[in-house]
Amino acid sequence: MPRASANGIDLEYETFGDPGNPALLLVMGLGAQMTTWDERFCARLADRGYYTIRYDNRDVGLSTWFGSAGVPSLQSLADALLGGAPLPDVPYDLYDMAEDGIGLLDALGIERAHVVGASMGGMIVQAMALRHQERLLSLCSIMSMTGDWSVATPAGDAMGALMQSAPSNREEAIEGGLQAQRIIGSPGFPLDEDDARRRAGLAYDRAFNPDGMARQMAAILASPDRTAALAGVSVPTLVIHGRDDPLVPLPGGEATARAIPGAELLVIPGMGHDLPLEVWPQVVDAIVRNAERAAERAPSTSA
Repeated sequence: MPRASANGIDLEYETFGDPGNPALLLVMGLGAQMTTWDERFCARLADRGYYTIRYDNRDVGLSTWFGSAGVPSLQSLADALLGGAPLPDVPYDLYDMAEDGIGLLDALGIERAHVVGASMGGMIVQAMALRHQERLLSLCSIMSMTGDWSVATPAGDAMGALMQSAPSNREEAIEGGLQAQRIIGSPGFPLDEDDARRRAGLAYDRAFNPDGMARQMAAILASPDRTAALAGVSVPTLVIHGRDDPLVPLPGGEATARAIPGAELLVIPGMGHDLPLEVWPQVVDAIVRNAERAAERAPSTSA
């Protein structure tokens, strides 16, 4: 897969579809590699006429890691999230990560793009809209929130899955990933445990960097509440959320939709904090409809 220099770091990325089509940038969540955007999901978007781009965020996958910055302890992160304790020094925040995505567009010669983010990725694309709205054609925030933790506090067991100790080997990584999926995944859809184990193993083999996940969590906590600022976002916006999400409960998505003028909210029953295969048709259709709203608003700049 190719790499690009962007915002002073290297980003690993992959593209799907015709580069002559409107660009659609996919931004993944906390500790998750770009391969968490299943290539079949990416291909569906490409088949609908979008030049689809997925990439590894900083500190995950094959993009630049920030190992020299140190590692915040899980306890300090939990105390900051749940108890309001001060955060340790952090090397970057969500706005730095947003600049990475914009820098990738620059490196690829793309002036404007539709942006779609999941979980932390939703927070990152919100930050893109706040700093670089002129570069966005449309915005889609999936299973995410505005940064107002009073609205969407994770359930206790979901927080435990997020804050579990780093695995010491491949087997522990696979079983830990499966256990987390059982807790935060979609209760309304069957979990293919064999496939979940396979994907966890592939992720471990591709790049294993639990320290990066801790730094990303610190970046989330170090970033201010975006609720008031999001009132200035005017690009067509879609918010997708699972009704049964224990990690970022539904009020987080509802608050995001309220914060952005004209945003549409799609709530999917049975969906938790993942994108099960069964919801792909609905999610892809919704993303495409939102992108088409942008084309209808300004057809001359949609490509």
